[in-house]
Amino acid sequence: MKTAVISLLSAVLAGKAAAHSTFQQFWVNGVDQGTSCARLPLNNNPISGVTGSSIRCNAGTRPVPGKCTVNAGGTVIVEMHAQFNDRNCANEAIGGQHYGPVMVYITKVGDSSTDAGDGDWYKLYENGWSAVAGTTRSDDDNWGVKDLNRCCGKVGVKIPSNIPSGDYLVRAEVIALHSAPSEPQPYVTCYQITVTGGSGSLPSSGGVKFPGAYSMSDPGIGVNIHGHLTQYIIPGPPVMPGGTSDKAGSMQCPATGGGGNPTTMRTSTTAAATTARTTAATTAATTARTTTTTTGGGSGAVCGQWAQCGGNGWTGCTSCGSFRCVVLNPYYSQCQ
Repeated sequence: MKTAVISLLSAVLAGKAAAHSTFQQFWVNGVDQGTSCARLPLNNNPISGVTGSSIRCNAGTRPVPGKCTVNAGGTVIVEMHAQFNDRNCANEAIGGQHYGPVMVYITKVGDSSTDAGDGDWYKLYENGWSAVAGTTRSDDDNWGVKDLNRCCGKVGVKIPSNIPSGDYLVRAEVIALHSAPSEPQPYVTCYQITVTGGSGSLPSSGGVKFPGAYSMSDPGIGVNIHGHLTQYIIPGPPVMPGGTSDKAGSMQCPATGGGGNPTTMRTSTTAAATTARTTAATTAATTARTTTTTTGGGSGAVCGQWAQCGGNGWTGCTSCGSFRCVVLNPYYSQCQ
């Protein structure tokens, strides 16, 4: 019996890890750098809270020898996946309806292979939320995480041309809000880069410290996404001059696999294309919550593992089959 319990617990823990994620690979102007300049987290678990020292570059991470060289004005891609070394686009970059914003920051350092990054950080990129007509629950709306999943975990970010040459840390972040406001889940990785061909200076204002940039009471963190939102304020400061803001549901996937600049992919889209992406995202979310599976006790329509199974106002599936429906907060319960 003890062996069976241990085996069951191991399976549950493995499943919970599978629902989490990590920013891993890095691209420069469409060329894959792998993880050569990434301070990879020790595991794919979220950071606990938004105010501790781990919020800077994740828990237990250390500098690495490698640096990725980027020309000022060039474009990098940060790439997220649920499991280490799994770049299969058939798997969501971050699953379990972990919806929330995607953000990228940068800080100037003396040596990116040794510096802790305790100076000022500037926001390079953000992609938050936009409404979908007819929805009553905002996790059915457009989110930066949904764009990230649609683009195989990749987000293209332009390095401003008017920043000085030298070493920097790039900080990629998702804040999953499915269990907020009580337990927001940040996922963070820092990358070590050297910028060449730069000029000018960093902004005189708009920099933030990590920790210090966020609090649990921030409107973009202490938020219930399972109700109906009329606006969403992305955490942190505004995007710095030369940075990029994407509207959730309209982000263009960056080009990879060659020497081309992925910035050229971020162009205006037609209303029809935007509608098609929105419809696909909404359909996928609905399908995930009403997955039909077969369990040991027979077959039937039940919530899939990591799907929502309850919460205030929830009208979807409530049976988890062989899993348990675990209450994460009054608005969200999940099959685990």
